[in-house]
Amino acid sequence: MTLVSRVLGFVRDAVIAAVFGAGLATDAFFVAFRIPNLLRRLFAEGAFSQAFVPILAEYKARHGADDSKRLVDRVATALAIALVVAAALGVGAAALVVYVTAPGFAATPEKFDLTVSLLRITFPYIVFISLVSLAAGILNTWGRFAIPAFTPTLLNVAFIVAALYCTRHFDPPVLALAWAVLAGGALQLALQVPALARIGMLPRPDFAFGDPGVRRILALMGPALIGVSAGQINLLLNTIFASTLRTGSVSWLYYADRLMEFPTGLLGVALGTVLLPSLARAHAAAAHDEYSSLLDWGLRLTFLLAVPAAVALALLATPLIATLFFHGRFDAGDLAMTRQALIAYSAGLLGLILVKVLAPGFYGRQNIRTPVKIAFVAVAATQALNFALVGALAHAGLALAIALGACLNAALLYRGLRARGIYRPQPGWGRFLAKVAVAVALMAAALAVATGPGEWWTAADWRLRAAALTGLVALGAGVYFGALWALGFRARDFVRK
Repeated sequence: MTLVSRVLGFVRDAVIAAVFGAGLATDAFFVAFRIPNLLRRLFAEGAFSQAFVPILAEYKARHGADDSKRLVDRVATALAIALVVAAALGVGAAALVVYVTAPGFAATPEKFDLTVSLLRITFPYIVFISLVSLAAGILNTWGRFAIPAFTPTLLNVAFIVAALYCTRHFDPPVLALAWAVLAGGALQLALQVPALARIGMLPRPDFAFGDPGVRRILALMGPALIGVSAGQINLLLNTIFASTLRTGSVSWLYYADRLMEFPTGLLGVALGTVLLPSLARAHAAAAHDEYSSLLDWGLRLTFLLAVPAAVALALLATPLIATLFFHGRFDAGDLAMTRQALIAYSAGLLGLILVKVLAPGFYGRQNIRTPVKIAFVAVAATQALNFALVGALAHAGLALAIALGACLNAALLYRGLRARGIYRPQPGWGRFLAKVAVAVALMAAALAVATGPGEWWTAADWRLRAAALTGLVALGAGVYFGALWALGFRARDFVRK
């Protein structure tokens, strides 16, 4: 289901690139959308989810359905009130928010004013999508993974419909995208409601804010806000940097980030989503060996799939961008700039996904403090790298700083889990990594030979580009997984029930 959502996300971005290109309007929209989206990742999917799911899993395992439902009611009530207040404040202070998060836009009044108008429309999205995240946390804890994973598809559909059919009704046309954000949020929440009702967990208003479970969640949320969201904080700070660079920089980083989001979401988010409730159950049952084994399984899958994905993203940067975005107002200059950012981002793909697997190793034990300390170090290092790299590499330097910061974050999380005895690697890691390295090297050689010159990808018809890219993906996957099979890997070895 995550794959379906991510593929449709590519369609959405290809449509937006063709209709709007990369310029003043898209810079304004991506900043306006990124702010509520950032709050969603920081608060709803980040701090709230990592604090809520382990405690809900504990209630489900130890206290039963009635107490779990009572906790859901009280948490949902408190969350809804806080979200409405936050949305009202965001709409009222939109100009100040834009000035703080994209100060470079102030030099271009037209861009600044447009961003403020877009933000006032998109900010209430945080109400819908945060309640969607609450519902997803409940459904995931009950083992219902499919609907939460499919839900983001509806936002993509709203974007596609708005870009293709609604722009002529708005002045400027980019306003259609802002209203699509709001519509997409409402549609996603509507999809979750029947699923919650089927498991008997549809929330009802309950204003008992002094509930011990609610207090425990709030106590965990504060530090989790920073600990789980270092990457999002870095993206916000990078937006500030990018707003001071040439027009188009925000858009180039956005399109490159969207390509990175495909493997990050498909692997990292999906693995983290499955791992967190499983780890929380193992911790509640004091099954320490099972806890370590779950982490080992997640790490092996990450290396097995993220390493070839990172190499392929770098090697296929031009074919990917040309096929998905090189249409309409997205020109060859935009392709070249987006390619630079994507190659820089790819250096940190493994780190970004490892963080999604390693951080639940702490959150499943309700340990928030350690990831917080690590996140502070990672954020500080990333911003130091921003200052060091942006002068020479411009927007690509910002992407590279994010990549290197993610690798540092993952390394420190791994060291923390090992030092505390939470994770003990299973035997065979050396042979496992050697075989993966051989398979990746063979895949890279095949792709390097088959890709051809970059000029072909900008000159060819889009149907030829799509067919050629499909062939390259099939070739890379065939060589990689064929090599793994020849080296003794079997899919059943990585299946867990």
